Amino acid sequence: MPARIISGKEIGAEIRAELQPEVDKLNADGRTPGLAVVLVGDDPASQVYVRMKGKACAEMGMHSETVLLPETTSEDELLATVDRLNEDTTIHGMIVQLPVPDHIDSNKVLQRIDPRKDVDGFHPVNIGKVVVGDDSGFPPATPFGVQQMLIRSGVEISGAHAVVVGRSNIVGKPVASLLMQKAKGANATVTVCHSRTKDIGEITRLADILIVAIGQPEFVKGDMVRPGAVVIDVGTNRVEDPTRERGYRLVGDVDFNAAKEVASAISPVPGGVGPMTVTMLIYNTVQAAKRWAAN
Repeated sequence: MPARIISGKEIGAEIRAELQPEVDKLNADGRTPGLAVVLVGDDPASQVYVRMKGKACAEMGMHSETVLLPETTSEDELLATVDRLNEDTTIHGMIVQLPVPDHIDSNKVLQRIDPRKDVDGFHPVNIGKVVVGDDSGFPPATPFGVQQMLIRSGVEISGAHAVVVGRSNIVGKPVASLLMQKAKGANATVTVCHSRTKDIGEITRLADILIVAIGQPEFVKGDMVRPGAVVIDVGTNRVEDPTRERGYRLVGDVDFNAAKEVASAISPVPGGVGPMTVTMLIYNTVQAAKRWAAN
């Protein structure tokens, strides 16, 4: 039997519906949650995500600001923009869309963001809080979204063997940290694989939960999935497809058609983790606004 589909689009809509009364209350109290997105350059994929974030804020009745800067923006100019948004009382959450141009040190930029506004969860303060299980920190949006997809689709995480393919600071490391915590929606035994892992298929076939974020189109084949496993595909890749009007199609890091015949549940691409990333940014921004309102 083909795998059950775990729809990030549907789960994201469910979470936003739960958040709406909180947003409405903050609006009524004159504390409208505000999210600022800074984009340097004209990367097409980044532009799509920025538009999605702005649209989501508008639908929720939240304030949003999109700062578009040219590719030639200097590091000092970008840092000055971050400083301005740090001081802006209408902005409760801020993200600088990655990647930034090569002449800008992304670590310096991310560390300049006020941790209280770091709703992307990339500041060292928030990373540290996630690692030690301090829930006052903001979990990175994509790993947080992955965790919520598992929880809300009824997957038993506690005691499960979760295998994460990919060790990036954006997904691999933080999702491993979230799932191994001694907390609700966690308590998994976690193995992290990466490009230097030997016999990677031998390890992925041990997974009860397989999370793939390696950035290679359809890297995980059907024979790398244990029968009955739950598969979350974080990747989004463009591959050429002359049969499509636009000349390409989007695929994940998992061979979806093969894996869905083996797994018990699987997330699609598109419509899986992508919408959850936007939703959890909104969630973190609302939490940030509530904390600012309480001060």
